[in-house]
Amino acid sequence: MRIDGRTLTHAASETIRIMAVRRVKEGEQPSTVIKSYGLCRTTVYKWLRAEARGGEAALTARKASGPPSKLNPKQKQQVRRWICGKDPRQHGFDFGLWTRKIVAALIAQRMKVQLGVTSVGRLLAELDITPQKPLRRAYERDPVAIEQWKRAEYPALEKRARRRGADIFFLDEAGIRSDAPLQRTWGAKGQTPVVATSGQRQSVNAISAVNLLGAFWYNVYTGRLNAHQFIAFLKDFLRYRRRPVFLVVDRHPAHIAKLVAEYVQSLRGRLELHFLPGYAPDLNPDEFVWNHLRQKGVSKTPLRQNESLRARVEADLAAIHADPPLVRSVFRAPSVAYIMD
Repeated sequence: MRIDGRTLTHAASETIRIMAVRRVKEGEQPSTVIKSYGLCRTTVYKWLRAEARGGEAALTARKASGPPSKLNPKQKQQVRRWICGKDPRQHGFDFGLWTRKIVAALIAQRMKVQLGVTSVGRLLAELDITPQKPLRRAYERDPVAIEQWKRAEYPALEKRARRRGADIFFLDEAGIRSDAPLQRTWGAKGQTPVVATSGQRQSVNAISAVNLLGAFWYNVYTGRLNAHQFIAFLKDFLRYRRRPVFLVVDRHPAHIAKLVAEYVQSLRGRLELHFLPGYAPDLNPDEFVWNHLRQKGVSKTPLRQNESLRARVEADLAAIHADPPLVRSVFRAPSVAYIMD
């Protein structure tokens, strides 16, 4: 019975090719071999010629190469340079995020080559460019100050801490809301899943500090942070610490208040405040603790009916406090790798 080879899977076709050629090389007649598989008589001769030129590897299944690319290697690398580290606004577009349509429009504008969105998708995959959720960065960031902090200021702070036997902690605050956007879930196509959660809007604030050894301190509060409240938190933070502390913070108004500076001076070296460059939260490893809390907290496990957000946040922070390896892991984030150098 004759069969259509196009109906076979790639794996089945590959197996037949290899077995047929082996049988012919072992002495069977080509016509007899190919007839046993129900395929066209002349097919086996193509396989034999291919095997003679390239060995058995020439009989393995390969992806179809498809039509030739409209862009040469140099043009492809130019596209990569346009995209990586830049956004469409730098090329004259109004939109701030890359899409396949914008990439296609840029290629058409600069290279006079028309590509469909599917072709652009294949090109981006070939260039190792993947869809990602971008991080926000303020225009006011000072790259020189950030580099100075990484290369000079923090290493000098670390040396002073070793000489004085002091611990370096990074401190930050965050706000948590009960109506935070939910993460993704699965559902039937075309039918948006519904997740039951509390309709009561709640919000709390939290403050925490981490260090490289996995130590973690936290407190939960409501209302805005001011100098008096920050001093109260510092007293709680220092309560059981015997070694001096170098505390790295951002330039929140409560952190730089005159009242706070006077309190720190009154401690006679037990506590020092050191300030990160402005608009650079990514330099603070405590940011990654908050990211973990947001991803694993109410955005993934919504509040139950009548559940207290404050109680939930305190429980989540207590779980982080009980997991020093998790706290240490935040120091492996690329943006704070300078601490590990």
